[in-house]
Amino acid sequence: MFLGTHTPRIDDKGRLILPTKFRDELTTGLVITKGQERCLVIWPADEFSDYAAKLRAAAQTSSKVRSYTRVFFSSAFDELPDKQGRITLPPSLREYAGLDRDCIVIGADTRIEIWDAAAWNSYLSASEPEFVELDGEVIGPS
Repeated sequence: MFLGTHTPRIDDKGRLILPTKFRDELTTGLVITKGQERCLVIWPADEFSDYAAKLRAAAQTSSKVRSYTRVFFSSAFDELPDKQGRITLPPSLREYAGLDRDCIVIGADTRIEIWDAAAWNSYLSASEPEFVELDGEVIGPS
C-alpha cells in the first residue's frame, strides 16, 4: 500500500527519485501512464496487469471502453528503477502532466500519483472542503 505525500524534484534528464518507502514494491518493475486530472500514475507491474485484465473484460463493443483503453495503453511506459531508486519520466508524460522540476508524489493505495506541485496544491485546495462529505458517499453509512 502506498501512503503519504512526498516532494522530490525531477532532474535535468527527466528522472525522479522515488520515495524510499515506495521502492520495495517497485523493484520488479512498474508502469507509468496518464492519470485523471492531468497527473501521472505509477503502478507496480502486477497491479497494472490486474487493472489491464479488468479493462480486457470490459465490453469492447463500447466506444467509451475503446477510447479509454487506447489512450491508457498508448501512453503507458514500463520502467525498472535504477539502484538509486530513480525512474525516467518520458517527455510526453511530463508534458501531459505539466511537470518541470517541482512535483508532488502521493501514495494512493495501490498506485502512486505524480503531480505538478502547483496543480496538486490547487486540486487539494478545491477538494479538501468536500472531503468530509465524500466519506459518506464513497464508503456509505457506517
